[in-house]
Amino acid sequence: MEERIRDLRERFARLGRGIDVDGLREKVRALEEEMSRPDFWADRNAAQTKVKELEEARRRLARYEALVKELEDIEVLWELAREEEDEAVREEVAQRLSQLEGEFERARLEFLLTGPYDPNDCFLAINAGAGGTDAMDWAEMLLRMYTKFCEKAGFEARVVDETPGEEAGIKSATLEVRGRYAYGILKGETGVHRLVRISPFDAAHRRHTSFAAVTVTPIVPESDVEIDEGDLLIETFRSSGPGGQHMQKNETAVRITHIPTGIVVTCQNERSQYQNKMTALRILRARLRALMEQERVRKIEELRGKLAEIEWGHQIRSYVLQPYQLVKDHRTEAEVGNVQAVLDGEIWPFIWAWLESGQRTKA
Repeated sequence: MEERIRDLRERFARLGRGIDVDGLREKVRALEEEMSRPDFWADRNAAQTKVKELEEARRRLARYEALVKELEDIEVLWELAREEEDEAVREEVAQRLSQLEGEFERARLEFLLTGPYDPNDCFLAINAGAGGTDAMDWAEMLLRMYTKFCEKAGFEARVVDETPGEEAGIKSATLEVRGRYAYGILKGETGVHRLVRISPFDAAHRRHTSFAAVTVTPIVPESDVEIDEGDLLIETFRSSGPGGQHMQKNETAVRITHIPTGIVVTCQNERSQYQNKMTALRILRARLRALMEQERVRKIEELRGKLAEIEWGHQIRSYVLQPYQLVKDHRTEAEVGNVQAVLDGEIWPFIWAWLESGQRTKA
């Protein structure tokens, strides 16, 4: 029992740092002070926005403090049960602790995922990088890993675009992931993923390093991102892969290039050219939204005089199969020794570590 209480207290502490409880208290204080000014309601729209911010900050702070208070009460009750060796009180402690653990897990996502698009569905794109055939095989392994994760998390995931490699694996693939908080949960997976292993494609059985890039973008309403048809170059072609160009006589696959930004999206897994076009447009809209957010962050950093570098080669995680077994996230230092479990979709330890590190606010 003591170990469970200690573990939960440590998790509360990590969550408190992740949501910045002190910052929330300061925000409440500052907003309350601002609302007390005589001219606060001079701009009614701005004032209503501030009122909503205050209500949300108060609600989040009150819920966190209520959970912490319940843990403190349980600790006092446990000490009483130990001193008096009261079995009935021990049972009450166990029951309340189990209930609090459940409430804590339900609250974690609500506390940590507060971005405007965090509750949305998303697209998860995988592209093979340096490493030749090994990188394409690695990209396919990542596709399987995320598909397995989505199944276990209760998300609906389907491949909307996939380009096979020449010898093995895939050059690229895009998953459409549907489910509450799909984007918020998966957005931290964006970045370069590195694999170290004995290559199954090397006759000399040498160790190879392969790279693949993952990009997660939220699915947004059409009204959120307007696309000018005149800015699009739309091309059609025959679908590739099994049942693709060797079977398809019609050009059902669609490639759309957004001329102002150079963003190119493809979709070839739907049944008709129209469906492929509509899905490709949704992918394009998601990537344009992500680009707009990236530009907003860039401008904020420029105003602060500290422009953050946005690098494609930023390695977020290493999956080492040889000479030892370890998966390590380089942003949070989270590590898992059971590599096969991770490749089978058990990536929650890395997701929680990233969310609780506070880096989610930069995504």
